[in-house]
Amino acid sequence: QVQLVQSGGGLVQAGGSLRLSCAASGRTFSGCAMGWFRQAPGKECDIVATITGSGGHAYYEDSVQGRFTISRDNAQNTVYLQMNSLKFADTAVYYCAARTTSPYGSIWPSEYDYWGQGTQVTVSS
Repeated sequence: QVQLVQSGGGLVQAGGSLRLSCAASGRTFSGCAMGWFRQAPGKECDIVATITGSGGHAYYEDSVQGRFTISRDNAQNTVYLQMNSLKFADTAVYYCAARTTSPYGSIWPSEYDYWGQGTQVTVSS
């Protein structure tokens, strides 16, 4: 079992920054790839970024490349998503997810076993 508790998010003006955190408990965190996903109203849950268990490799969806940074602190069992230069199109509910079956990330939500509770990010234009 893995429990993921998210924090951060909120309302920000376009061009601003936010940082999301996701604290994990329950099993060896460093063995799990982690991902951040987002879901806007009426849309599917889409990948934002992934990071390997070691933190040595990250993947970013094209629209956030260069603006968002995923990182993790395995000593603190926490993964972060730093979001800069936010755009109206980034408005969504953001979810962190743990892939306990592999230390390598995946872009597919179905590959992740545990999910955080979600946090709303609203960017005003």
